[in-house]
Amino acid sequence: MPTIFIFFGFRFVFFSNDHEPVHIHVIKGKGKIKEFAIYQVVPEILLLENQGLKSNELKLAEMVIEENKEIIIKNWKDFFQK
Repeated sequence: MPTIFIFFGFRFVFFSNDHEPVHIHVIKGKGKIKEFAIYQVVPEILLLENQGLKSNELKLAEMVIEENKEIIIKNWKDFFQK
């Protein structure tokens, strides 16, 4: 599970068996995954799933994704299109 970055206590990751379209998992905290969200990144940023994150946490995650969209896409391509 490659971690792309960590901001404000959230891990932004891909899973090694992920699939198109480009998306990112946002995981709250460390250890066992209890609270998370999944965002599609292209063609547009779209919340696909939320498990336990609050509205303000989702807004923060979306803002981080928007600010780092190109980094996420580049990392996706580097990891999955080897």
